[in-house]
Parts: sequence; C-alpha cells; structure tokens
Amino acid sequence: MPVFGASSADYNQETFWFHPWGSSGTHKGVDIFADEGTELLSSTHGFVLARGTISKGGNFVLILGPKWRLHYYAHLNSISVPLFKRVHPKSIIGEVGNTGNAQGKEPHVHYSIFTLVPYLWNIDTSPQGWEKMFYLNPIPFLNRTFTS
Repeated sequence: MPVFGASSADYNQETFWFHPWGSSGTHKGVDIFADEGTELLSSTHGFVLARGTISKGGNFVLILGPKWRLHYYAHLNSISVPLFKRVHPKSIIGEVGNTGNAQGKEPHVHYSIFTLVPYLWNIDTSPQGWEKMFYLNPIPFLNRTFTS
C-alpha cells in the first residue's frame, strides 16, 4: 500500500480500466484518497527512474521495480526522493496531493503499474484495450495488503 495508513475503503475497486475517464479516455490505474500531505511510500523494491512535473500527472515519481514493471505515482503534493535513488517497500517518496489535472479535486495519489514487456494475454475489446497489454491492475496487489 503506497499511501501511509490507507485501507481498502480509500480506493474504488472498480476504477481500473474504467471508461470514459476524462481526457485520458480510460483510467489506467487506481486513485487512493488521503489527506493532503500524507506520506507516500514506495510499494516495491527498485530505483527512481524519473521524477518531476507533467501536465496531467502533476508532481510524479516513476520507479522501476522487479520484472521490468514501472510503478507510477502521480498528483503528489511534494516529492522527497532523488532521481536514481534505490528504494524499498515503505521508503518515503513524497506526499499525497492534487497536482496536475487533479487540481480542485480531493487529494489522492494515482497509482499505476505498467510493463516494458507487453502481456499479450491482457488485450481486450474495451476502449484502448490494446494498451491493456502494458498495464497491470494494481487493485489485487493493494487488496493483498489487507489479506496477508
């Protein structure tokens, strides 16, 4: 769980690959809601591949983890991890916020997991379904936090 103190009540179980989703078309992750400034933790071992500010994601951190999976955290209030730093689960990487296209909305972190190696079996007929071979649904990973 990347948001300190969050529970399964802090995210919607049905939002991964939800369509329509604003200017993005399809929601390719999960939004985890918390108070602004809540600590954001790495959910994996890896290293910080990118960090900064982009228009839709606002302040973001991108971590390359095991199995060539990229863990993307967006809409952060602040970033507290340097570029190329090695991280482990529970390393503090920033704070929950509402930057980018989340301005004016409740503070949250958008969390996505995608891969450089396409998972061809994930393709479906949904809008932008071909892109689904690059994304993993993070919700089962989050739910395991509360069942293990």
